[in-house]
Amino acid sequence: MSSFPELTVLAATPLVGAVVVLLLPRRGRSVVKPMALGISVLTLALAGVVAARYEPGAGFQFSEEHDWISVFGAHYALGVDGIGLTLILLTTLLTPVVMLASWHDGEGGRWSVNTFFAWMLGLEGLAVGVFAATDVFLFYVLFEATLIPIYFLIGGYGGSQRSYAAVKFLLYSLLGGLLMLASVVGLYVVSARVGEPTYLLSELREIPISESTGRWLFLGFFIAFAIKAPMWPVHTWLPDAASEATPGTSVLLVSVLDKIGTFGMIRFCLQLFPEASQWASPVVIALAVFSVIYGALLAVGQNDIRRLIAYTSVSHFGFIVMGIFAFTTTSASGSTLYMFNHGISTAALFLVTGFLVSRHGSKMISDYGGVQKIAPVLAGLFLLAGLSSLSLPGLSTFVSEFLVLAGTFTHSVPAAVVATLGIVLAALYILLMYQRTMTGPLRPDNAGIRDLNLREVGALAPLAVLILALGFFPRPLLDVIEPTVSETLVYVGVTDPEPDVPVSALDEEAP
Repeated sequence: MSSFPELTVLAATPLVGAVVVLLLPRRGRSVVKPMALGISVLTLALAGVVAARYEPGAGFQFSEEHDWISVFGAHYALGVDGIGLTLILLTTLLTPVVMLASWHDGEGGRWSVNTFFAWMLGLEGLAVGVFAATDVFLFYVLFEATLIPIYFLIGGYGGSQRSYAAVKFLLYSLLGGLLMLASVVGLYVVSARVGEPTYLLSELREIPISESTGRWLFLGFFIAFAIKAPMWPVHTWLPDAASEATPGTSVLLVSVLDKIGTFGMIRFCLQLFPEASQWASPVVIALAVFSVIYGALLAVGQNDIRRLIAYTSVSHFGFIVMGIFAFTTTSASGSTLYMFNHGISTAALFLVTGFLVSRHGSKMISDYGGVQKIAPVLAGLFLLAGLSSLSLPGLSTFVSEFLVLAGTFTHSVPAAVVATLGIVLAALYILLMYQRTMTGPLRPDNAGIRDLNLREVGALAPLAVLILALGFFPRPLLDVIEPTVSETLVYVGVTDPEPDVPVSALDEEAP
């Protein structure tokens, strides 16, 4: 147990900051925005301190545990492993980036600028809590609480169809939450039958669960996480939400909030229901591969820039889920790294296209052309983000996608082969989008588009640096991720397959 509550302080800082920002004078925009940005930067610094003190391979660290609701066996319990730490770093990094990029996005909404930035800080604090929760009941409460800020960010500050998109997002998410709640209640019953009721992850992992019960409880968790991820066929809320939300809100939704789904699959589905996870893996992998191809094909046919990026995420999440349920250290490590790298590249895509749309006023790709002639910096960063999204070698996403496919090949060759077609389609939808918007003759109605200003370049610069740096040197993150992945696979009861070595090769090596 940690003597100082580092994780509580880390999660509470943006939550307290949200209250402070909300209470500031409504007309004090010159104070509200710097205050919110400063709080998010402070949170990032605190996360950096936690990361610097983290010891890879030492299990859950910075643990806190206090009785919360004794009759339920619920605890206020926090702790981070390599996977949780990676996603906390992603969350705390993207929040100040989003705030800087969304400097003026809260001014035309239904509510005040204070409320806009307060919801962002609130979402950050809740997301940190989700990734650090080691009590299932606490995780469920925070899982549901994250819906509140994102619902108001979409419904209060989005486009003309924002109410429809926000309600659709909420209904899908609540459906998943109800299914998870049923499984959460089931865990209470299971734990109470063998002793004192508990929701602590460390204790639940040791409780024997019958095959049929485990499979039913697994389904409640998995469907909720599949909706959040999002996977086909429960993905349809995402294109509407991403198209109508502000670019910054789309980043927080896709790059942070949706990662709770894939994180939950690793943390809870695999560790609490190992037999059910293996039982379901053929179907889950099939759904994941279908998501890869389906999302890519729909992205190719989109004219709305934001809907296109949303469908690319459906495809990318297919890769992540496939890697998780391939049950190899390589694929699962690649999936976790993919969560981080996808968050960075998709954030860059949403933000740079958001800057483009704000200058012209249209989300339609067909309304652009030749923009690189008058906005070379915008076009260059657009190209970098796009190439990262299609997994160009030398950029961050390539490493994670390669690891996922390499690990999956040892588990299921057909799944890996079909999923590889998603890479070809990714090149098609990204390069077509770039060609149709940035190259060719300059359209007369695009002549007024200006290049990125210093603030906008500053917001995108950290993402560009990470895309390049992690493309050549992903080792720091993998060193944190791999020990946790290996420990998780131990709970599942699987080991990496032995390499196939020809008998003749063994004979040649024999003395």
